[in-house]
Amino acid sequence: MTHRMKRFLNHSEAAYQAWLAVEQHVRSAGVPHATLELVKLRASQINGCAFCLDMHARDAREHGESEVRLWTLAGWREAPYYTPAERAALALTEAMTLLDAHGVPDEIWDEAAAHFEEAQLAALVVGIVQINTWNRVNVALRVPPMTKI
Repeated sequence: MTHRMKRFLNHSEAAYQAWLAVEQHVRSAGVPHATLELVKLRASQINGCAFCLDMHARDAREHGESEVRLWTLAGWREAPYYTPAERAALALTEAMTLLDAHGVPDEIWDEAAAHFEEAQLAALVVGIVQINTWNRVNVALRVPPMTKI
């Protein structure tokens, strides 16, 4: 695959800085770092974003994430390694990433709301939207792993 726009940041610096500010907001809202990385990885798996998969797997490992949890993330429903709160966040991630005309089912929303305070849940929603944004930019531009956009 050919990287389509190697100077994306030159043309979209303001948007990039705004996205980084959103990232900072999400990280400061009290959602556990491990949960956020799992959410980012799961959305990136669904969206096929090699750049984000590489980056967030590295970030997760650097913050102590176990290999087995990274290896089994695509099968999180069957794997015993995830907490109930992480499972709720992953279900919400999948529902929001694969959004259809019916939106997020009530049972998925209610389960997430049972595990996260309202401010955390709001940040989780923003974080899911944000990783989907990053995924779509990187996939559209065909950004290979370990490349600056």
